[in-house]
Amino acid sequence: MKCRPGCGACCIAPSISSPIPGMPHGKPAGVRCVQLTDDNRCRLYGRPERPRVCARFAPAIDSCGDSAAEALALLARWERATARRSGR
Repeated sequence: MKCRPGCGACCIAPSISSPIPGMPHGKPAGVRCVQLTDDNRCRLYGRPERPRVCARFAPAIDSCGDSAAEALALLARWERATARRSGR
């Protein structure tokens, strides 16, 4: 599966604990990454300063679903489930 252009769910739903340019302490779940454009594209895509966790995320039907809205809901659900387990 390829990334859905203009989706941005993986840049909104999950928390990211590693530094991001413009967000030195990472980002909380549900907060838009500062590197996400108004049309939901990553300004750092393909650039060396893009966080490793972002570059390693691979789109898949079980995380992206059939639409951007479904991807946001799926990733938010995963975030809540893993946050409870890790005590966040």
